[in-house]
Amino acid sequence: MKIMSRYFAIALSLLLAACATGPRPGSAPQVNHEAQAVDTYLIGVDDVVRVAVWQNPDLNVTVPVRPDGRISVPLVGDVEAGGRTAEEVAAEIKTALAQFVRNPQVTVIIDQLRSHEYLSRVRVTGAVRTPISVPYRQGMTILDAVLAAGGTNEFAAADRTELYRKEGDSTRAFAIRLDRILEKGDLDSNYPVQPGDVITVPERAF
Repeated sequence: MKIMSRYFAIALSLLLAACATGPRPGSAPQVNHEAQAVDTYLIGVDDVVRVAVWQNPDLNVTVPVRPDGRISVPLVGDVEAGGRTAEEVAAEIKTALAQFVRNPQVTVIIDQLRSHEYLSRVRVTGAVRTPISVPYRQGMTILDAVLAAGGTNEFAAADRTELYRKEGDSTRAFAIRLDRILEKGDLDSNYPVQPGDVITVPERAF
């Protein structure tokens, strides 16, 4: 009985250790849904914001965020917008307008998201017809991105394709059998991509 208990304890410890190590290098990448949808959006340079003051249409304005991170608002002047939420900017404008307008009701809406477009792209490089950087779309896969690049060229070593993904302060590489995806319809490694991913198709060694 003691021997059985001892074996059980050893097996349990090995199982816990395996769980603690997490996914091994080269395993299927895990989709980080937080990277795909950010709950609190911070305004950035080149974003276009609309400031609306209820019952005061003359104070309404739609402006881009300047390189210094500021926007210009009637009566108020320059307001810091970069790196802040729409609610924070609206609160500052409301406070500033209070000396001109009785109980101002201010709304700040982001009309165009431009600053985060660069970070929210998927890139395909290497032996493809047209190396590209495409905007991320919900549900996009490896195959979608490669087809957007025109597919592989005649020099491609599609079986050695890799997906590079930023995870914290490091970058992980995941093996993609692009040859099987394109030639056999084997979708086992046709993983979902996420913003910031880089797909690299190497050339064959001659």
